[in-house]
Amino acid sequence: MSENPLLPSSPAVLAIYSDLNCSFAHLAVYRLHRERSRLGLDGRLWFDHRPFPSSCSTRSVNSRPGVDSEAAVVGALEPEAGWRLRPGPDWTYPVTTLPALEAVQACKAQGWTASEQLDRALRIAFWSDHRCISLRHVILDIAAETDGVDEIKLQQALDHGTFRSSVIDQFDQAGGGRVNCSPHVFLADGTNVPNPGVRVSWLNGGFGAAFPAINDDDPAAITRLLKRAAELVGR
Repeated sequence: MSENPLLPSSPAVLAIYSDLNCSFAHLAVYRLHRERSRLGLDGRLWFDHRPFPSSCSTRSVNSRPGVDSEAAVVGALEPEAGWRLRPGPDWTYPVTTLPALEAVQACKAQGWTASEQLDRALRIAFWSDHRCISLRHVILDIAAETDGVDEIKLQQALDHGTFRSSVIDQFDQAGGGRVNCSPHVFLADGTNVPNPGVRVSWLNGGFGAAFPAINDDDPAAITRLLKRAAELVGR
């Protein structure tokens, strides 16, 4: 095991720091799943989803105008990932992702597949189905709908707070600029790529007040990360 806590414990694992309400993370996670399957690496490589909650780094709610402004621009890069513009009033918007991030950590006790599948389902629930993933019953409903997840074990873990501290512990490990953004992917050999393949700028202001512009999109960056991880496993 590496002495660097940011790195995965095994060459077969990619550590992915991200938030669930980050559009760029939704894009990257979709591409990681798709490319892993296309390369025939399912069952050989695993995704260790680690929390990097924006509410902790910015000490504020992730601005709905900022999130909404990203959906059409980032969503156009991979429409099949699952995106829709959010209807409804602001008071139905998830104020925090911390309970959902905790649920993904709790599912690691059920294996990598369970945590990967719940992470993906929560992202789709937020970006496409517009469910309030701040709420306990919504998280458990999503878990019950997700193959490979035991929602009873998850409920017990959430109600006892078994994995609650791990969310903040991992966020603290990522602090001080060690993790640059959501998403930031780390391999066991120290290779790390923030927002793989995508460069973005903001027009006429910053996040929440202006519009994102994609300066560069290189989907092959995800492929290169997966191939490098496969090389590490093959050593």
